[in-house]
Amino acid sequence: MLERFLDQAKFSQVGFVVNDLEEAKNKFALLFGCDVPNTCDGGTYEVAQTRIYGQPAPDANCLMAFFDLRPGVQLELIQPNEAPSVWRDHLEKYGEGIHHIAFNTDDADEMARRLCEAFDGEIEQQGNYGDGSGQYIYLSLHKTLKCRVELLESYKK
Repeated sequence: MLERFLDQAKFSQVGFVVNDLEEAKNKFALLFGCDVPNTCDGGTYEVAQTRIYGQPAPDANCLMAFFDLRPGVQLELIQPNEAPSVWRDHLEKYGEGIHHIAFNTDDADEMARRLCEAFDGEIEQQGNYGDGSGQYIYLSLHKTLKCRVELLESYKK
């Protein structure tokens, strides 16, 4: 039987990297006919514990804004700071545009392990949400799927 990797995951987001978050927020709000969302940042390193290719990345951070497109589905806009990160790397290599597709899962670490093994991928960046309520993991699955996947896990309270 063919294994279904995302049976325990739910599509939740498309992420874009941008040079100017305020400009991008205004343009997407006009497109969607909605209010301009608030801006937030990635939080402090003490909470986020950001790692890039397994190494601590205390300076990696970004500004973000989220558009709720449908229940459970978001467009995330990300403006990285100048420090090394997968957001900064993508922006410098490809310019503005789609950065990742994201899925909510109950066990991001296990899902990451399985996806990397099955699709010849690697963990590029990972950390906690800025408020510490969950974690994210960016996987490069470019060799086989030609894209980056983000896994999101909200911690149960």
